[in-house]
Order: sequence, then structure tokens, then C-alpha cells
Amino acid sequence: MKKVILFGVFAITLVSCANKLPEIAPTLITEKLPHDSDDPAIWINSKNIEESIVFGTDKDVVNGGVYALDLDGKIIKEKSLTGLSYPNNVDVEYGFKLNDSTKTDIIVFSEREKNQIRVYSVPDMKPLDNGGFKVFEDETAVEMKRPMGASIYKNPSTEDVSVFVSRKAGPTEGYLYQYALVSDSLGVHTNLLRKVGNFSGTKEIEAIAVDDELGFLYYSDEGVGVRKYYADPEMGNEEITLFGGEYFKEDIEGIAIATYPNGEGFLIVSNQQNHSFNIFKRSDNSFVKEINLGTIETDGCDIVTTSLGKKFPNGLFVSMNDEKDFFFHAVDSLKLK
Repeated sequence: MKKVILFGVFAITLVSCANKLPEIAPTLITEKLPHDSDDPAIWINSKNIEESIVFGTDKDVVNGGVYALDLDGKIIKEKSLTGLSYPNNVDVEYGFKLNDSTKTDIIVFSEREKNQIRVYSVPDMKPLDNGGFKVFEDETAVEMKRPMGASIYKNPSTEDVSVFVSRKAGPTEGYLYQYALVSDSLGVHTNLLRKVGNFSGTKEIEAIAVDDELGFLYYSDEGVGVRKYYADPEMGNEEITLFGGEYFKEDIEGIAIATYPNGEGFLIVSNQQNHSFNIFKRSDNSFVKEINLGTIETDGCDIVTTSLGKKFPNGLFVSMNDEKDFFFHAVDSLKLK
């Protein structure tokens, strides 16, 4: 909870933080977005890692955007997308096959007020979706059709690409839809693969993350815990586990997956109203620790654990801050290992 107290002409913002953890200061704080920052995704430029891009959504019904930020936290205007209708969550994938000889990296994001997801190539920022792909088309209730979370799965064996989409409201079973992303002679299109995922009926489901390498889907059932499923439809729809709920104050939000060799790594999950993050082992999802990165009411977050150059030699963690910006932390500062 933020409180603003006025002393004469000075305004001081106080943050009520239940935890007493020491704050890990960010490497930098980005430029502010125009409206309401929400979710980031990091794209690694394989040709020049120091020209990698952080994409961040900015929620507004009329002039929302997906803003491109450089590693100094500055907005790259020519690679930012504006004029969008409430973009919510964004994700990145590498090597999407357009045809037998051409691959491209992509971003996918939800456009809530148009009931669709968008697909763009990166870094040239060209639309591949002919204006957008509608989602939850078989639903009749308005709230059931409004997408929120979006996360991409690339099957490491087949290289098939699909997108998981969550929504503002949904049923107790089949809350998420998984869409195949397909390119053929007619262009890029989507096919509904399945409806998957339990819901407690408490709050909503927004945050989704997919571990491509290990083949797991994670999402935050905001009032009860993190749910885990197989990302490959052929592995079935049965829930693997529900974990972590006892470590959160209220809303369980953004999920970032820190990957290391041999299946090692961590899940970093936003403890939104506690202004902190809970860390779980990637291998067995056991709780590790809680950290305070100084952000307020964090929704989305993302992480890469490879070098992005001198400023982030061992990776970058990006988290949304409820003051229209994002915090960049060098991964080393999180002391994950």
C-alpha cells in the first residue's frame, strides 16, 4: 500500500512493507512509461548482446504500448509499439519458423480490449498476425474473453511453437487456452490445441511462465499458489502440483524462470502486496528464500542468466514497479547461487 504525505510543498511517498528484508538496490531504473507499466520480456540479441532489448507493456485502452528499452533503461522509440488497446503481458521466443528457409525471433502479447493476441517479429518489429488473433472465441461472457497472461512454449524436440493465454475471468477447469502458432503458404495463424488448468475461483489468473527445456507450464492462481502442468499437450492435462501459497501475503503474481545447466535454476515469483519476491528451486519447486528488490506492487518480471555485456555480465532480472517503470538488477545481486 502506498501513502503520499504532504509536508508543505514536498510530497513523500511511503511504502508499507510487511517484510523487514534488506533492500537489494537496482542496477538502474528505466524511463517511465506513459500510463501503467505491467509486464517485461527480455530479448537477447545474439549478434550483439549489448544491443539486447527489454520489452515492457504499458496498459491503456486507447494508446497502450509495448515499449522497447535498451540496457540503459532508455526507450527505443523506433522499436516501440503504440496505439494498442490495453496490452497486458508479453513474451519472447527465438527461431520461429516462417518457412523452410527462414526463421525469426518473435514477441507475443495480449491485447485485452480487443480479445486477441498479437505476434511481431524481432528486432524489425513487423506484425505477423494480420492485425491480431482472436482468443476464447467459444465463450459468450465478456470477462471470459478478455486475455491477460501470454507465454510461449517451443517444444525442444519438434520446434513447434504454441502460446498459452490466460484471461480476466474463467471456469474452474480449462482456464488457459493453448494455441499452436503455425506458418504456412497462407501466412501465420493459430489453432486451438487444448483448454488446460484448474482455477480456485479466488481472484484471477494472469502470470504464466513456460520452462521450454524441462517442458513445464507454471501459472499463478493468485489467491492460492503456483500451479504446474506439462507444456506438451501429449503429456496430458493432469496437474502436477500446486505449491507456494503459504509464502505469499496476498496476490501471487509474475513468474520468472532462472535457468542453469543440468536442469538447475530457480522460479522467482512476485509477492505483490508484500513488495517482495519468493524464490523456489526449479528442480523440485521447494522454497528457497524471499528477497526485497525495492519495487512496489510488482506484476510481471523476467530473467536471463547469460551475459548481456559489461553491465550485466551474468544476466539480467527485470521487474515491473508500480510507478510506471521497471527495475533492472544484475543477476549476481540476487545471490541465487
